[in-house]
Amino acid sequence: MESKGRFGVHGGQYIPETLMNAINELEKAYEYYKNDLEFNRELTQLFNEYAGRPSLLYYAEKLTKELGGAKIYLKREDLNHTGSHKINNVLGQALLAKKMGKTRLIAETGAGQHGVATATAAALLGMECVVFMGEEDTKRQALNVYRMKLLGSDVIPVTTGTATLKDAVSEAMREWTKRISDTHYCLGSVMGPHPFPTIVRDFQAVISRESRQQILDKEGRLPDAVIACVGGGSNAIGSFYHYIPDESVRLIGCEAAGRGIDTFETAATVNTGRIGIFHGMKSYFCQDEYGQIAPVYSISAGLDYPGVGPEHAHLHDIGRAEYVPVTDDEAVNAFEYLSRVEGIIPAIESAHAVAYAMKLAPTMDKEKIIIITISGRGDKDCAAIARYRGEDIYE
Repeated sequence: MESKGRFGVHGGQYIPETLMNAINELEKAYEYYKNDLEFNRELTQLFNEYAGRPSLLYYAEKLTKELGGAKIYLKREDLNHTGSHKINNVLGQALLAKKMGKTRLIAETGAGQHGVATATAAALLGMECVVFMGEEDTKRQALNVYRMKLLGSDVIPVTTGTATLKDAVSEAMREWTKRISDTHYCLGSVMGPHPFPTIVRDFQAVISRESRQQILDKEGRLPDAVIACVGGGSNAIGSFYHYIPDESVRLIGCEAAGRGIDTFETAATVNTGRIGIFHGMKSYFCQDEYGQIAPVYSISAGLDYPGVGPEHAHLHDIGRAEYVPVTDDEAVNAFEYLSRVEGIIPAIESAHAVAYAMKLAPTMDKEKIIIITISGRGDKDCAAIARYRGEDIYE
Protein backbone atom coordinates (compact mmCIF):
# COMPACT_ATOMS: atom_id res chain seq x y z
CA MET A 1 0.00 0.00 0.00
CA GLU A 2 1.32 3.47 -0.91
CA SER A 3 1.29 5.17 2.46
CA LYS A 4 0.70 8.89 2.90
CA GLY A 5 3.53 11.31 3.31
CA ARG A 6 5.67 9.65 0.63
CA PHE A 7 8.15 11.37 -1.65
CA GLY A 8 8.83 8.61 -4.15
CA VAL A 9 9.99 5.68 -2.01
CA HIS A 10 11.02 7.99 0.85
CA GLY A 11 9.11 9.33 3.86
CA GLY A 12 6.29 7.41 5.51
CA GLN A 13 5.53 6.80 9.18
CA TYR A 14 7.83 4.29 10.88
CA ILE A 15 6.87 4.92 14.48
CA PRO A 16 5.88 3.02 17.62
CA GLU A 17 2.18 2.51 18.32
CA THR A 18 2.53 4.86 21.31
CA LEU A 19 3.05 7.81 18.95
CA MET A 20 0.34 7.03 16.42
CA ASN A 21 -2.42 8.96 18.20
CA ALA A 22 -0.26 12.06 18.56
CA ILE A 23 0.80 11.92 14.90
CA ASN A 24 -2.80 11.43 13.71
CA GLU A 25 -3.98 14.30 15.91
CA LEU A 26 -1.24 16.56 14.52
CA GLU A 27 -2.01 15.64 10.91
CA LYS A 28 -5.72 16.27 11.35
CA ALA A 29 -5.12 19.65 13.03
CA TYR A 30 -2.62 20.71 10.36
CA GLU A 31 -4.92 19.73 7.49
CA TYR A 32 -7.60 21.93 9.05
CA TYR A 33 -5.54 24.95 10.12
CA LYS A 34 -3.35 25.25 7.03
CA ASN A 35 -6.46 26.43 5.15
CA ASP A 36 -7.92 28.41 8.05
CA LEU A 37 -8.02 32.14 7.28
CA GLU A 38 -7.66 33.23 10.89
CA PHE A 39 -4.66 30.92 11.48
CA ASN A 40 -2.94 32.23 8.35
CA ARG A 41 -3.69 35.83 9.27
CA GLU A 42 -2.15 35.34 12.74
CA LEU A 43 0.89 33.57 11.32
CA THR A 44 1.48 36.24 8.67
CA GLN A 45 1.22 38.91 11.36
CA LEU A 46 3.80 37.07 13.49
CA PHE A 47 6.10 36.71 10.47
CA ASN A 48 5.85 40.36 9.52
CA GLU A 49 5.67 42.11 12.89
CA TYR A 50 7.60 39.75 15.18
CA ALA A 51 10.08 37.84 13.00
CA GLY A 52 10.81 40.71 10.61
CA ARG A 53 9.69 39.18 7.32
CA PRO A 54 9.88 39.49 4.41
CA SER A 55 13.64 38.96 4.65
CA LEU A 56 15.82 40.96 2.26
CA LEU A 57 17.10 39.70 -1.08
CA TYR A 58 20.42 41.53 -1.19
CA TYR A 59 22.54 42.00 -4.32
CA ALA A 60 26.10 41.18 -3.18
CA GLU A 61 27.80 43.51 -5.64
CA LYS A 62 31.29 43.32 -4.13
CA LEU A 63 31.17 39.52 -3.86
CA THR A 64 29.97 39.35 -7.48
CA LYS A 65 32.87 41.54 -8.66
CA GLU A 66 35.46 39.67 -6.58
CA LEU A 67 34.41 36.28 -7.99
CA GLY A 68 34.07 37.65 -11.51
CA GLY A 69 31.13 35.64 -12.82
CA ALA A 70 27.41 35.30 -12.13
CA LYS A 71 25.48 37.96 -10.24
CA ILE A 72 25.05 36.85 -6.64
CA TYR A 73 22.06 37.62 -4.46
CA LEU A 74 21.85 36.67 -0.78
CA LYS A 75 18.51 35.71 0.77
CA ARG A 76 19.03 37.15 4.23
CA GLU A 77 17.39 34.69 6.65
CA ASP A 78 20.12 35.73 9.11
CA LEU A 79 18.16 38.96 9.61
CA ASN A 80 15.14 37.17 11.08
CA HIS A 81 14.43 37.53 14.79
CA THR A 82 16.64 34.98 16.64
CA GLY A 83 19.13 35.04 13.76
CA SER A 84 18.13 32.20 11.46
CA HIS A 85 15.44 30.62 9.27
CA LYS A 86 14.35 28.42 12.21
CA ILE A 87 11.82 30.98 13.48
CA ASN A 88 9.65 30.48 10.33
CA ASN A 89 8.81 26.88 11.16
CA VAL A 90 8.68 27.37 14.92
CA LEU A 91 6.14 30.21 14.85
CA GLY A 92 3.95 28.06 12.61
CA GLN A 93 4.21 24.94 14.78
CA ALA A 94 3.88 26.81 18.08
CA LEU A 95 0.74 28.59 16.85
CA LEU A 96 -0.63 25.25 15.64
CA ALA A 97 0.13 23.63 19.03
CA LYS A 98 -1.64 26.48 20.81
CA LYS A 99 -4.72 26.00 18.61
CA MET A 100 -4.61 22.28 19.47
CA GLY A 101 -4.75 23.14 23.17
CA LYS A 102 -1.17 22.13 23.96
CA THR A 103 0.62 24.03 26.72
CA ARG A 104 4.14 22.62 26.41
CA LEU A 105 6.66 22.54 23.56
CA ILE A 106 9.61 20.18 23.33
CA ALA A 107 12.34 20.36 20.70
CA GLU A 108 15.69 18.96 19.65
CA THR A 109 18.55 21.20 18.61
CA GLY A 110 22.05 20.87 17.18
CA ALA A 111 23.52 24.31 16.57
CA GLY A 112 21.05 25.68 19.10
CA GLN A 113 19.21 27.96 16.66
CA HIS A 114 16.10 25.78 16.55
CA GLY A 115 16.17 25.53 20.35
CA VAL A 116 16.47 29.30 20.67
CA ALA A 117 13.62 29.81 18.20
CA THR A 118 11.40 27.32 20.06
CA ALA A 119 12.21 28.89 23.43
CA THR A 120 11.41 32.30 21.91
CA ALA A 121 8.02 31.21 20.56
CA ALA A 122 7.18 29.50 23.86
CA ALA A 123 7.97 32.71 25.76
CA LEU A 124 5.87 34.74 23.33
CA LEU A 125 2.86 32.40 23.47
CA GLY A 126 3.08 31.63 27.20
CA MET A 127 4.01 27.95 26.86
CA GLU A 128 6.39 25.68 28.77
CA CYS A 129 9.50 24.64 26.84
CA VAL A 130 12.05 21.83 27.11
CA VAL A 131 14.93 21.51 24.63
CA PHE A 132 17.06 18.39 24.17
CA MET A 133 20.60 19.03 23.01
CA GLY A 134 23.54 16.66 22.60
CA GLU A 135 26.09 17.22 25.34
CA GLU A 136 28.81 17.72 22.71
CA ASP A 137 26.72 20.48 21.11
CA THR A 138 26.04 22.20 24.45
CA LYS A 139 29.80 22.76 24.64
CA ARG A 140 30.17 23.90 21.03
CA GLN A 141 27.20 26.24 21.33
CA ALA A 142 27.35 27.41 24.96
CA LEU A 143 26.04 30.87 24.03
CA ASN A 144 22.83 29.41 22.58
CA VAL A 145 22.33 27.24 25.69
CA TYR A 146 22.43 30.41 27.78
CA ARG A 147 19.98 32.15 25.40
CA MET A 148 17.48 29.28 25.73
CA LYS A 149 17.67 29.37 29.52
CA LEU A 150 17.33 33.15 29.47
CA LEU A 151 14.12 32.72 27.48
CA GLY A 152 12.69 30.44 30.19
CA SER A 153 13.40 27.06 28.63
CA ASP A 154 14.87 23.96 30.26
CA VAL A 155 17.85 22.57 28.34
CA ILE A 156 18.51 18.85 28.80
CA PRO A 157 22.00 17.67 27.72
CA VAL A 158 21.81 14.27 25.99
CA THR A 159 24.77 11.99 26.76
CA THR A 160 23.80 8.87 24.78
CA GLY A 161 25.35 7.83 21.47
CA THR A 162 27.54 10.52 19.93
CA ALA A 163 25.88 13.16 22.15
CA THR A 164 24.93 15.23 19.08
CA LEU A 165 21.82 16.07 17.06
CA LYS A 166 20.63 12.54 16.20
CA ASP A 167 20.66 11.62 19.90
CA ALA A 168 18.74 14.80 20.80
CA VAL A 169 16.06 13.82 18.24
CA SER A 170 15.79 10.30 19.73
CA GLU A 171 15.45 11.72 23.25
CA ALA A 172 12.79 14.26 22.21
CA MET A 173 10.75 11.51 20.54
CA ARG A 174 10.99 9.38 23.70
CA GLU A 175 9.84 12.32 25.81
CA TRP A 176 6.88 12.94 23.48
CA THR A 177 5.58 9.39 23.99
CA LYS A 178 5.41 10.10 27.73
CA ARG A 179 3.36 13.32 27.56
CA ILE A 180 1.23 13.43 24.45
CA SER A 181 -1.80 15.07 26.10
CA ASP A 182 -0.30 18.53 26.76
CA THR A 183 2.90 18.44 24.70
CA HIS A 184 3.74 19.18 21.07
CA TYR A 185 7.07 18.05 19.62
CA CYS A 186 8.28 21.02 17.59
CA LEU A 187 10.56 19.18 15.16
CA GLY A 188 13.11 21.47 13.59
CA SER A 189 13.74 20.02 10.17
CA VAL A 190 12.02 18.37 7.17
CA MET A 191 12.51 14.92 8.65
CA GLY A 192 10.83 12.45 10.94
CA PRO A 193 7.50 10.71 10.35
CA HIS A 194 4.73 12.21 8.20
CA PRO A 195 3.34 14.90 8.57
CA PHE A 196 6.51 16.62 9.88
CA PRO A 197 8.44 16.83 6.57
CA THR A 198 5.40 18.45 4.93
CA ILE A 199 4.54 20.77 7.82
CA VAL A 200 8.10 22.08 8.19
CA ARG A 201 8.48 22.47 4.41
CA ASP A 202 5.24 24.43 4.14
CA PHE A 203 6.26 26.86 6.89
CA GLN A 204 9.79 27.26 5.45
CA ALA A 205 8.52 27.65 1.86
CA VAL A 206 7.99 31.33 2.71
CA ILE A 207 11.71 31.69 1.82
CA SER A 208 11.30 30.72 -1.85
CA ARG A 209 7.88 32.33 -2.13
CA GLU A 210 9.51 35.64 -1.24
CA SER A 211 12.77 35.20 -3.14
CA ARG A 212 10.99 34.19 -6.35
CA GLN A 213 8.91 37.37 -6.33
CA GLN A 214 11.86 39.51 -5.18
CA ILE A 215 14.16 38.34 -7.99
CA LEU A 216 11.38 38.87 -10.57
CA ASP A 217 10.94 42.40 -9.23
CA LYS A 218 14.71 43.12 -9.30
CA GLU A 219 15.85 41.28 -12.43
CA GLY A 220 12.66 40.54 -14.35
CA ARG A 221 13.52 36.85 -14.48
CA LEU A 222 14.19 33.76 -12.38
CA PRO A 223 17.67 32.87 -11.09
CA ASP A 224 19.85 30.28 -12.82
CA ALA A 225 20.73 28.58 -9.53
CA VAL A 226 19.54 28.54 -5.91
CA ILE A 227 22.11 27.32 -3.39
CA ALA A 228 21.48 26.36 0.25
CA CYS A 229 23.17 24.23 2.92
CA VAL A 230 21.58 20.88 3.80
CA GLY A 231 21.60 19.00 7.11
CA GLY A 232 18.11 17.65 7.69
CA GLY A 233 17.29 20.19 5.00
CA SER A 234 14.66 22.68 6.17
CA ASN A 235 16.23 25.92 4.91
CA ALA A 236 17.12 24.22 1.64
CA ILE A 237 13.65 22.80 0.95
CA GLY A 238 12.22 26.20 1.91
CA SER A 239 14.64 27.85 -0.51
CA PHE A 240 13.90 25.37 -3.32
CA TYR A 241 10.18 24.68 -3.01
CA HIS A 242 8.61 27.38 -5.18
CA TYR A 243 11.26 26.85 -7.88
CA ILE A 244 10.75 23.07 -8.21
CA PRO A 245 8.39 23.45 -11.23
CA ASP A 246 10.89 25.85 -12.89
CA GLU A 247 13.18 23.39 -14.69
CA SER A 248 15.58 26.16 -15.75
CA VAL A 249 16.55 26.85 -12.12
CA ARG A 250 19.32 24.62 -10.75
CA LEU A 251 18.69 23.62 -7.14
CA ILE A 252 21.93 22.92 -5.30
CA GLY A 253 22.12 21.56 -1.75
CA CYS A 254 25.48 21.78 0.03
CA GLU A 255 26.20 18.95 2.44
CA ALA A 256 28.74 18.97 5.27
CA ALA A 257 31.64 16.82 4.03
CA GLY A 258 33.55 17.40 7.28
CA ARG A 259 37.12 16.17 6.74
CA GLY A 260 36.17 14.74 3.33
CA ILE A 261 33.69 12.25 1.86
CA ASP A 262 36.50 9.71 1.54
CA THR A 263 36.88 9.72 5.36
CA PHE A 264 34.65 8.48 8.18
CA GLU A 265 34.49 12.04 9.53
CA THR A 266 31.76 13.36 7.28
CA ALA A 267 28.02 14.14 7.35
CA ALA A 268 27.43 14.21 3.58
CA THR A 269 24.41 11.92 3.57
CA VAL A 270 23.33 11.99 -0.08
CA ASN A 271 26.93 11.59 -1.25
CA THR A 272 27.87 8.73 1.10
CA GLY A 273 24.63 7.30 2.53
CA ARG A 274 22.30 4.44 1.69
CA ILE A 275 18.54 4.04 1.99
CA GLY A 276 17.47 3.13 5.50
CA ILE A 277 14.83 3.77 8.14
CA PHE A 278 15.52 5.96 11.18
CA HIS A 279 13.67 8.59 13.21
CA GLY A 280 10.33 7.57 11.72
CA MET A 281 11.18 7.94 8.03
CA LYS A 282 12.71 6.15 5.06
CA SER A 283 15.49 8.18 3.45
CA TYR A 284 19.24 8.21 2.88
CA PHE A 285 21.36 7.72 5.99
CA CYS A 286 25.07 7.40 6.74
CA GLN A 287 25.45 3.75 7.80
CA ASP A 288 28.23 1.39 8.77
CA GLU A 289 28.85 -1.98 7.12
CA TYR A 290 26.19 -3.59 9.33
CA GLY A 291 23.50 -1.04 8.43
CA GLN A 292 23.73 0.73 11.79
CA ILE A 293 23.54 4.55 11.77
CA ALA A 294 27.14 5.72 11.53
CA PRO A 295 28.65 8.47 13.68
CA VAL A 296 28.93 11.62 11.56
CA TYR A 297 31.11 14.69 11.88
CA SER A 298 31.06 18.31 10.77
CA ILE A 299 32.46 21.52 12.19
CA SER A 300 28.86 22.70 11.93
CA ALA A 301 26.60 21.44 14.73
CA GLY A 302 23.55 22.25 12.59
CA LEU A 303 24.60 20.00 9.68
CA ASP A 304 25.89 17.20 11.91
CA TYR A 305 23.01 14.77 11.21
CA PRO A 306 23.35 11.28 9.67
CA GLY A 307 20.24 11.56 7.45
CA VAL A 308 18.46 13.90 5.09
CA GLY A 309 14.78 14.82 4.73
CA PRO A 310 12.75 12.48 2.49
CA GLU A 311 11.80 15.19 0.00
CA HIS A 312 15.49 15.96 -0.60
CA ALA A 313 16.15 12.23 -1.09
CA HIS A 314 13.39 12.21 -3.72
CA LEU A 315 14.62 15.38 -5.47
CA HIS A 316 18.02 13.68 -5.70
CA ASP A 317 16.51 10.46 -7.06
CA ILE A 318 14.62 12.24 -9.84
CA GLY A 319 17.57 14.50 -10.67
CA ARG A 320 15.73 17.73 -9.86
CA ALA A 321 18.26 18.86 -7.22
CA GLU A 322 22.03 18.36 -6.93
CA TYR A 323 23.73 17.65 -3.61
CA VAL A 324 27.38 18.60 -3.37
CA PRO A 325 29.88 18.00 -0.54
CA VAL A 326 31.66 20.94 1.12
CA THR A 327 34.50 20.32 3.59
CA ASP A 328 35.17 22.06 6.91
CA ASP A 329 38.15 23.86 5.37
CA GLU A 330 36.08 25.19 2.46
CA ALA A 331 33.29 26.32 4.79
CA VAL A 332 35.66 28.10 7.19
CA ASN A 333 37.34 29.88 4.27
CA ALA A 334 33.93 30.99 2.99
CA PHE A 335 32.90 32.11 6.51
CA GLU A 336 35.91 34.43 6.63
CA TYR A 337 35.63 35.49 2.98
CA LEU A 338 32.00 36.66 3.09
CA SER A 339 32.70 38.47 6.38
CA ARG A 340 35.57 40.41 4.81
CA VAL A 341 34.06 41.05 1.41
CA GLU A 342 30.45 41.94 2.28
CA GLY A 343 30.56 42.65 6.01
CA ILE A 344 28.14 39.77 6.57
CA ILE A 345 29.19 37.04 9.02
CA PRO A 346 27.24 33.93 7.99
CA ALA A 347 26.45 30.92 10.17
CA ILE A 348 29.02 28.18 9.55
CA GLU A 349 26.10 26.15 8.16
CA SER A 350 25.33 28.85 5.56
CA ALA A 351 29.05 29.19 4.82
CA HIS A 352 28.87 25.73 3.19
CA ALA A 353 26.53 27.23 0.57
CA VAL A 354 28.75 30.29 0.14
CA ALA A 355 31.76 27.99 -0.38
CA TYR A 356 30.12 26.20 -3.29
CA ALA A 357 28.95 29.49 -4.83
CA MET A 358 32.58 30.69 -4.69
CA LYS A 359 33.47 27.76 -6.99
CA LEU A 360 30.41 27.97 -9.22
CA ALA A 361 30.02 31.73 -9.83
CA PRO A 362 33.35 32.21 -11.69
CA THR A 363 32.38 29.45 -14.17
CA MET A 364 29.16 31.25 -15.15
CA ASP A 365 28.54 34.19 -17.48
CA LYS A 366 28.09 37.65 -16.01
CA GLU A 367 24.38 37.81 -16.91
CA LYS A 368 23.63 34.61 -14.97
CA ILE A 369 22.08 34.86 -11.47
CA ILE A 370 22.71 32.86 -8.29
CA ILE A 371 20.70 33.12 -5.07
CA ILE A 372 22.44 31.87 -1.91
CA THR A 373 20.34 31.40 1.21
CA ILE A 374 22.18 32.78 4.22
CA SER A 375 20.23 30.60 6.61
CA GLY A 376 21.64 32.15 9.79
CA ARG A 377 24.11 34.60 11.23
CA GLY A 378 27.52 33.59 12.48
CA ASP A 379 27.85 35.18 15.93
CA LYS A 380 27.28 31.75 17.47
CA ASP A 381 30.22 30.30 15.52
CA CYS A 382 32.94 32.89 16.05
CA ALA A 383 34.54 31.14 19.05
CA ALA A 384 34.50 27.75 17.29
CA ILE A 385 36.03 29.16 14.09
CA ALA A 386 38.69 31.00 16.11
CA ARG A 387 39.54 27.66 17.78
CA TYR A 388 39.67 25.99 14.36
CA ARG A 389 42.25 28.61 13.40
CA GLY A 390 44.22 27.96 16.61
CA GLU A 391 43.09 31.03 18.54
CA ASP A 392 41.39 30.47 21.88
CA ILE A 393 38.87 33.19 22.63
CA TYR A 394 36.36 33.46 25.41
CA GLU A 395 32.71 33.88 24.49
